[in-house]
Amino acid sequence: MAERVRIIEGTWRCTSCETKDIPASKLSCPSCNNPREESGKESEFDFGARTASGGLARGSVADEKGLERAAQGPDWYCAYCGSANPGGLEACRSCHAKRAEGKQGQASELPPPAAPVAPPAAVKRRRWPYVVLGLLGTCGGFGVWATRTHELRARRVESSWERTSRLEQFTATTKQGWRDQLTEAAPVMPVDGAGERAGVTNVRACANAQRGTRQVPDGTQRVCHTRTKQEVCGHEEKCSVQQLGNGYAKETCRDVPRYCSKSYEECRDEPRYRTEPVYALRCSYDTFEWRPLDTLKTQGADDAPSWPARGALDGPQREVREERYRVVYEYPDGKSPKRWTKEPASEAEFVQWRAAHEVVLTVNNLGSVTQGALP
Repeated sequence: MAERVRIIEGTWRCTSCETKDIPASKLSCPSCNNPREESGKESEFDFGARTASGGLARGSVADEKGLERAAQGPDWYCAYCGSANPGGLEACRSCHAKRAEGKQGQASELPPPAAPVAPPAAVKRRRWPYVVLGLLGTCGGFGVWATRTHELRARRVESSWERTSRLEQFTATTKQGWRDQLTEAAPVMPVDGAGERAGVTNVRACANAQRGTRQVPDGTQRVCHTRTKQEVCGHEEKCSVQQLGNGYAKETCRDVPRYCSKSYEECRDEPRYRTEPVYALRCSYDTFEWRPLDTLKTQGADDAPSWPARGALDGPQREVREERYRVVYEYPDGKSPKRWTKEPASEAEFVQWRAAHEVVLTVNNLGSVTQGALP
């Protein structure tokens, strides 16, 4: 689209007498007659406010003299007196020094206007983050305090032991299984309660049974999803501004497409599936398994732990033994004492803990024991 170009005149400030808003066409201060120079930021021109499109709000230069001045190119600065001179002059207007020894000014692009800053939200609406931070700080402080530990001495108040002997027999039985998982093998009887193999024999009475399910294609179904796309919904003006290096600026504006978000439905046919049962052969077979016959138990406190008395194993039998030990200690905790229980894994460990009338406990500030140690 066609470009729209216009020229805008800037203003400068005299650093000698602080006169402001001097038109760029005036090369000397109208108040003190000092020439404009590069130093003191006198040649940093103000072009006024920017528009939303990036252009300048200030009016255009309409007179021929101003347009000719803007077209002369960047000013140059005298090497001897520092005065600013129009690009069309070959000698300094103040001291008549030659242009060749002076410093050439430069044209440059004005940066685009800054995006508007959203006003801060009301303080009362954002009070919850401080509440959350306060709670986190409180919880964090409590967590640090709660995990701190100290040592206490605990006194033994109770001990007990229990041993169980369970007699099991390798017994013939009938089970069911999936045919493809059954491999026929003869059973092996245990010797002294070990070395047995259950075996799989006499596979029979196989019949189809549901083993699971599977997903199978069942045509298609129409599936739609909401999408968003960008499309042209009009035009808007965008402008750029170039400083010409002489107190004038060239504004170039053009119309560019404006894009808007539009929702639409995207539909396609997708495979549809249905659930079908999966069948397989399930069969009966003969095998062996361990089955309990009886259970004997012994228990005590301060006496030596012992196993229940049993006779010799009779045929395909085995003895399964289990043991459990407990030693209870009491330690002070405020007004009422608390108890801590140690469960040793072996008889030797149980004897050590039971013999200790006092042990050292590591306790946190919540009163929970984190560790116990023999003295």
